[in-house]
This record gives sequence, C-alpha cells and structure tokens, in this order.
Amino acid sequence: MRSVLFYTSARLAIFVATAGVLALFGARGFLLLLLSLLISGIVSFVLLSSQRDRMSAAVMSGLSSQRARFQRAQTKEDA
Repeated sequence: MRSVLFYTSARLAIFVATAGVLALFGARGFLLLLLSLLISGIVSFVLLSSQRDRMSAAVMSGLSSQRARFQRAQTKEDA
C-alpha cells in the first residue's frame, strides 16, 4: 500500500509542478489543464517507471491474497 501512495503522490507532485511552470509561461484555463495532464503523464511515464512496477507488483500481490481468501471461503461454504 505504501508504494501505491508514494506513486500517487509523486504523480500529483509532477502534475502540480508542470502546471506551475506552464502557468508561469502564460497558460490559463482549459489549455493549462490539458497541457499539464499531457506533459506530466509523459514525464511520469519516464521518471516513475520503476516505482510503477513496484506499485503494480503490490497491487497484484494484494489481489492474489484476496482471491485465495475468496477461494478458501467458497470451498468452506460448499463443504
């Protein structure tokens, strides 16, 4: 869960920093939002790839454990 929170906060920080820089250059309104989303998405894709892999592994691990619990409960219920 910690890796998910770190990745999300890093993505948000990159978005805010990008929006701040674009605002300094004069972007406003919808254009600011659109450019910030596009640029921060590209930057985070490159800079946060290892963190994204760790987050993905953590999410898959959590899903696997929930599936296992569900299977045990279903087996117990059927018995």
